[in-house]
Amino acid sequence: MQTIEFKPLPSAAHAGTEMGAVHLKVSNLERSVQYYTEVIGLSVLNGYGGLVRMTADGAYPLVVLEQIPDAVILQPGRNSGLYHFALLVPSRRDLGNVLKHLVESKIPIGSADHDVSEALYLSDPDGIGIEIYWDRDRSEWKVMNNGEVYMSSDLLNGVDLMREANDGEWKGLPVGTRVGHVHLHVGNLPLAKAFYCGLLGFKAMLHYGPSALFTGAGGYHHHIGLNVWAGAGAPATPDNATGLAYFTIVNPDPWHIELILQELQHRGIEVETRGDAWYFQDPFGIGIRLTPCGIL
Repeated sequence: MQTIEFKPLPSAAHAGTEMGAVHLKVSNLERSVQYYTEVIGLSVLNGYGGLVRMTADGAYPLVVLEQIPDAVILQPGRNSGLYHFALLVPSRRDLGNVLKHLVESKIPIGSADHDVSEALYLSDPDGIGIEIYWDRDRSEWKVMNNGEVYMSSDLLNGVDLMREANDGEWKGLPVGTRVGHVHLHVGNLPLAKAFYCGLLGFKAMLHYGPSALFTGAGGYHHHIGLNVWAGAGAPATPDNATGLAYFTIVNPDPWHIELILQELQHRGIEVETRGDAWYFQDPFGIGIRLTPCGIL
């Protein structure tokens, strides 16, 4: 595992930086498409080249599914890699509709009130972690004396949330749903902070004890969560295992992207250019797609 430090760039990530599609490796494509359609509430945008792109609005992909041969399904929480990816719905009513659907479908879920948001948690057939959440208005977020955003993990009032749900049939995730954040297992938190904050330009929004860090751009509570809950020095997820192939960072500032690419080159980190996106890995073998636009 790399132990180098990354040179902080002279500018932070653009305030309009967002997360784009996540590309997932699965063991059974047909089963996963059915799950993300019937349980999660996405629809198929298109499928070609062995990939199926899932969408909420019929225009932009949020989840890309790829079946890999002889896939290995690892026990969760043992490797660096994806802890979960999170789909952000526009309103509390939307989340109430999701909760109602999952309860009626008898899908096992977890939940939490994070103060800045309310969240539901579940896992797909390959054990890939998924969060579906909505954000409270930023005016309601608490900022602590050290300037960090207060986030908790309290019990969710599910009964109250269910009261928000519409009557009638589940219609899937609404237009406006997007990838709100990704949360990653890493093997070394200071190194992860140096990479994601120093190099990629995200700001540390909350140090959650000694074991987790939440980073964001534009004052958002977090676009990328980092934790060492899989253990210090947790090995990378093998290429033949299900999980995350890469996640997407949409940074609309070409100048800042150029600075990042120069630093990656300086560090000898391999970067692949495909169209208007650049692909590389963090120090823990986690795939990243960096692009100035969200189209995939």
